[in-house]
Amino acid sequence: MAEPSRRGGDGSHQADVDRTITELKRRETELEDALQKLRAAASTSRRPLDSKSQVKVTMEIMSKAYRHVADSQPFLPSPGSVLPSLLALRRAHQTVAGSNEYMDSQAASLEQIQRRVKAEEANLRDQLALQDALEKRVQSLRDGMETRREMTQEQLVEERAAELKQQKEDWDKQTSSLLKDLDWFIRHHLGPMLAAEELGGPVVGELMEIEADDLSAGFSTKGKLKKAKASPDEDQRQRRIDEIWGGAQEQQDQGSKRKHEERDEASAASAEMRDLTEQLLNKLQESGGDSSAAYVQLARESAASRFLVRSQVAELHPKDATKLRLVNFGRELDD
Repeated sequence: MAEPSRRGGDGSHQADVDRTITELKRRETELEDALQKLRAAASTSRRPLDSKSQVKVTMEIMSKAYRHVADSQPFLPSPGSVLPSLLALRRAHQTVAGSNEYMDSQAASLEQIQRRVKAEEANLRDQLALQDALEKRVQSLRDGMETRREMTQEQLVEERAAELKQQKEDWDKQTSSLLKDLDWFIRHHLGPMLAAEELGGPVVGELMEIEADDLSAGFSTKGKLKKAKASPDEDQRQRRIDEIWGGAQEQQDQGSKRKHEERDEASAASAEMRDLTEQLLNKLQESGGDSSAAYVQLARESAASRFLVRSQVAELHPKDATKLRLVNFGRELDD
């Protein structure tokens, strides 16, 4: 039963559409006929007029047109016409399209405003946190001032001495930790690269991955690493190490107190680097701020000294290239 009813509804709607189309065509024909009559009347009555007469005729035509429009019945669609629905649908479609265009145009502005709101909220949180920290700091200073007012001079001196002692202990711990890290870096990374440069290989930094055992064969005249032999001559290798870095006893005389468990190129270069940095640090501390007294006399130009100069950690004497000192970063580089 529902299917015939739906077909009947579709037929009624189609009939309304047909009647509306017929009505609009009839109205269009009436308007075209009226337009043709006006054109014919205008062509038959056309004659030369002066400016005043032309204005008068124009006013009469406009008056007649307004009176005709006011007296005539407005055009209304017949009952059952789909024209009102079509007009309402077109108006609704125009409204929706305009709303969508406006929403698209405002989307970028909305996103920008949202980002600004988030930034301002973050700034507000930072300001509140800063305000809270400052208030706590001010209160802490006030409490400290009140406490100090109640202390005697001897108590203040003891408190200051305890603070300085604690600071010294903290600095000693940090210094010890940094020296351990430096020693580990020299032994595992920098030492093999320094040894490679001393043996005629690339400068430190150009050959990053190199093992201590690979250095036994040395380098070619072009700076390429030679292929290591299956059973290298250890005596010849030891003599070469002694010629470049000196014997184990000589290094101990220069200040190295470490036990030489294995004497190879990397360990010899590492020991030389540690000894040089230790001498530079001790000399800088002994100089008491006198930069001219912070120089260390170099026995030879080594890869370790060249690396420190290239790294801008140390600098050579301007008139004597055999003297080296650490850069005093707290003062000007040039004295």
